[in-house]
Amino acid sequence: MKQERTETMRETILVTSAAGGTQGQTGRHVSEMLLRRGHQIRALVRQIDSRSDRLKSLGAEIFVGDFLDVRSVEQAAKDVSAIYFAYPVQDGLAEATAAMAFAARRHDISRLVNLVMYQSSIDAPTPRMRQNYLSEQVFEWAGVGPLHLRATVFYENVARLVGANLPERGAIRLPLGDESTILPLISAEDVARVAVGLLVGPKQVAGSAYPIIGSVNSVGDIVKAFAHVFDRDVHYEEITDAEWRSEVLSRGWNAHAVEHLSSLWKSLRAARLPAEAARFVATDTIEKIGGAQPKTFQQFVRERQSELLAPAAKA
Repeated sequence: MKQERTETMRETILVTSAAGGTQGQTGRHVSEMLLRRGHQIRALVRQIDSRSDRLKSLGAEIFVGDFLDVRSVEQAAKDVSAIYFAYPVQDGLAEATAAMAFAARRHDISRLVNLVMYQSSIDAPTPRMRQNYLSEQVFEWAGVGPLHLRATVFYENVARLVGANLPERGAIRLPLGDESTILPLISAEDVARVAVGLLVGPKQVAGSAYPIIGSVNSVGDIVKAFAHVFDRDVHYEEITDAEWRSEVLSRGWNAHAVEHLSSLWKSLRAARLPAEAARFVATDTIEKIGGAQPKTFQQFVRERQSELLAPAAKA
């Protein structure tokens, strides 16, 4: 009887960043998808608020903790069967990874889905991407069954960037060169679908990586999507890296995210050559593991049009 109770307890899945922030909210999507499928989840949140109350009303166990406090992370990981690890684009990834690796190893976790960026390697173009690669290595050294979900730029983040100027100026102001620059994108919901498939689907080989792109869009395509859905004139204004940094920092974006995105813009501008851009191709992982066709960018804009014209949030 004691063994049966232990096994039942260990069916709970720990979902980090469960309340959802401003950078995609995959933790919230993962939580809600798992709950709809009848799975037990423990939602790791920073504070009790309307977002955590909603998860609780859906059946989630709420755990208030801090990624950077190893004691709370260790307690959050107790008696769970799998972990979804999604650390926001801000300082502290190394400490959060170490704390979670320690907690997962202590509690014999054998399945951990680690959300990182599409380009994850020691020579990736941004500091955050290189940190993501080290995060992968730590989880692998810990022997906790990591599966690395490598997602490209979220639709949600593009929308937040565009929303800063679109309502007043009708302009998309970014340092992306001309309208031919290619952006590989994905919706946070599609990322969450794949994460859920990895968390509760057939066991995968530990250390496997799953690069995912939902759609490949030029800057011109993005302009047309907003113009079509909103039925208004929308144009693109190329600005310098310095101008972009000044604008977003003045709106309160954190320096870590700004540094990452500044490096990313340079990388995407450099990828305008056909040989470079060809590496960005929509992947079938979303359909195979997530069980659905990827959402297009225009579908996303149509679904979110009312909130996309709201004031931009801080990052």
